[in-house]
Amino acid sequence: MYDWANSAFSTTVVTALLGPYVLALAESSATPLTFLGTTIEPAAIFPFSASLSVMLQVFLLPLLGTIADYTHLKKRMLLSFAYVGGFATILLFFVQGDMAGFGTNGAVLFGSLLFIIANLCFGAAMVFYNAFLPEIASPDRRDAVSSQGFALGYLGGGLLLLINLGLLTLMDDTGLAVRISLASAGLWWLVFTYLFPQRRLKQRDPAREIPPGASVFSHGLRELVTTLGELYRSYPQTLRFLIAYLVYNDGIQTVIVVSTAFAADELGMATDMLLILVLMIQFVAFFGALGFGFLSRRLGAKRSIMISLLIWSGIVIFAYALLYEEWQVFVLGFVLALVLGGSQALSRSLFSQMIPADHEAEYFGFYEISERGTSWLGPLAFAAAVQLTGSQRVAIVTLIFFFVFGLLLLSRVDVRQAMIDAGNDPAGVVL
Repeated sequence: MYDWANSAFSTTVVTALLGPYVLALAESSATPLTFLGTTIEPAAIFPFSASLSVMLQVFLLPLLGTIADYTHLKKRMLLSFAYVGGFATILLFFVQGDMAGFGTNGAVLFGSLLFIIANLCFGAAMVFYNAFLPEIASPDRRDAVSSQGFALGYLGGGLLLLINLGLLTLMDDTGLAVRISLASAGLWWLVFTYLFPQRRLKQRDPAREIPPGASVFSHGLRELVTTLGELYRSYPQTLRFLIAYLVYNDGIQTVIVVSTAFAADELGMATDMLLILVLMIQFVAFFGALGFGFLSRRLGAKRSIMISLLIWSGIVIFAYALLYEEWQVFVLGFVLALVLGGSQALSRSLFSQMIPADHEAEYFGFYEISERGTSWLGPLAFAAAVQLTGSQRVAIVTLIFFFVFGLLLLSRVDVRQAMIDAGNDPAGVVL
């Protein structure tokens, strides 16, 4: 149910509304937006913000995960980051043109800062949330449980998006409707985090304790260095998967981050049509996540993910070469939705099979660096291409690298050996 709670942020803010809204604000400014003396292209602002938020996560999340494995703080840290992220999202309501005390350019920068904070908190909370998966699901059930979680997330995010679509349709002031919709995602995140994870989720005691005389922070840093060496020496297949996931998931996250801005800029799609598109994707993705959970029971998680990456590659090629009409966007969105949840849900459950017990939060800290809604290599490459060419269509073709290279890396992962190395029993798991 935490997927249900936080997916409103991923759907309404990251995917649907904030990118086009920030783009429109920046383009409405009488003067170009500059930061540290550099003029920023309006279409590059949101991808740069997404990239910066994840660069911060690279340094923060693995350390937080290490600390959580040694303390009783895993649930508390999940809740704390969720609440801070939710409040930062609610504050997006105040970001508007000619904002008092800020001006339009200041409003763009303020909104970008709030997004960076919220996205950072989104990723941090996901570390602890994902680390609960091995506690609540046996190895043979993890693909199904992870897929069901993603499916519920798409359903919850889609429901709020449907409400927001009605709001945008009924209100004459589109800017106000967008700001209310952005704030509603933060409120949804807060309310359902309180109702389910805070009130219902139980946590087992940590199996490891901090040595006498060591602080949580200092011991966390030492363990982080130890884990990096351990990954290289003892769990090479897990490390290989983690690198593959970092690559191909960056491509997925970049599509999520830039898709609506691409449709608005290249095809001139109106905000209400963009919301209908994202809404369709949410509900189709619900069935797609469940469908890939079913597929994994026949082919295994790894093969199912590889099939999804082939489809992702085709989506990028189609968007670059053939996407010129609005109706084509909906066809492409339908195909995208079928593979969206499945590729992510199965990646999460597959990784949980390849990590040692009692180190879940620590390892998911590394995993979360490129989890959904958070990415840095892809958005950075996309933003740089936009900055250099001025064209999002040219920039979108750069994403093919992430899917093809990620597929090649994933094909070399020996899942059975990874599970054995981590001390997990592969019996009963379809490989």
